Amino acid sequence: MTPPLGQHLADGVLAGDRRVLAQAITLVESTRADHQAQAEALLDRVLAHSGGAARLGISGSPGVGKSTFIEALGLFLIGRGQRVAVLAVDPSSQRSKGSILGDKTRMEELARAEAAFIRPSPAGGTLGGVARRTREAMLLCEAAGFDVVIVETVGVGQSETAVADMVDMFVLLLQPGAGDELQGFKRGIVELADLFVVTKADGELLDAATRAAAAYQGALGFLRPVHPRWRPPVLACSAVTGAGVAEVWAAVEGYRDTLGAVGDLAARRAGQARAWMWSEVSETVLANLRAHPQVARQLPALEADVMAGRITPAAAARRLLQAFLGRVEPG
Repeated sequence: MTPPLGQHLADGVLAGDRRVLAQAITLVESTRADHQAQAEALLDRVLAHSGGAARLGISGSPGVGKSTFIEALGLFLIGRGQRVAVLAVDPSSQRSKGSILGDKTRMEELARAEAAFIRPSPAGGTLGGVARRTREAMLLCEAAGFDVVIVETVGVGQSETAVADMVDMFVLLLQPGAGDELQGFKRGIVELADLFVVTKADGELLDAATRAAAAYQGALGFLRPVHPRWRPPVLACSAVTGAGVAEVWAAVEGYRDTLGAVGDLAARRAGQARAWMWSEVSETVLANLRAHPQVARQLPALEADVMAGRITPAAAARRLLQAFLGRVEPG
């Protein structure tokens, strides 16, 4: 008798099979009702084997060299005997909903490594640019035995908040010679970061990167750190020469040791799991509301009335909720 799909994929994931891992992530990303049921069974089976990886979120403005940096860091970690998974959330085509950046082509050497797994996933219009199922993909990567899971964000914006809520440490990459870059970021994004890395610290930009790191460190002294026991350092790094990569990872380990020793890391993950549950509730309720027959019938007219100013958005929302809940509005 052929085992259920969820069980078959779970066995392959737990065996560390990268091809099966890719299939498992495709399953959890599917919106089909039957696939969602199979994905839930799959996740239930592997959940006890997850949680052992270091979870990093990495972001920065366009052109800062996120993929180049991630590749250098990934190869460094593989050289130390670790397995690295990269979940790179691409901007989605509004027509096809598919990924348009293609991170495997931007991290060719890392993609060829047996100890690496790279998964570009379309954001699919999800708020913040983070694929809704990135959290599940992260759990699957951990169950497959990867020691480090890196989530690369689309860019600088609301995606940072979403990623910071699912990783242990949030790393913000900065450009050398861009003195006003911190001011260009939203204050909230800067306050989310646990580590700052000035990239491209080589060649003609080496001095500029060193000066920028010192300037950023001084500017950050006026911000309240995310964790009272950890003050985010600013490091300079070259993904081309490898200079500074070891120091970046040492900072990651120092952060995990500091927060892990007092239980803050476990508490952070527990809070993230609770927030994840409520996020799923919100997403599911909204999807069911949109699919409800009564809501679907009223929605076009109510949207038109709101856009024309004939009804307030609050009143229209109340009518949709009443239709969804099966209540009749008082006459």
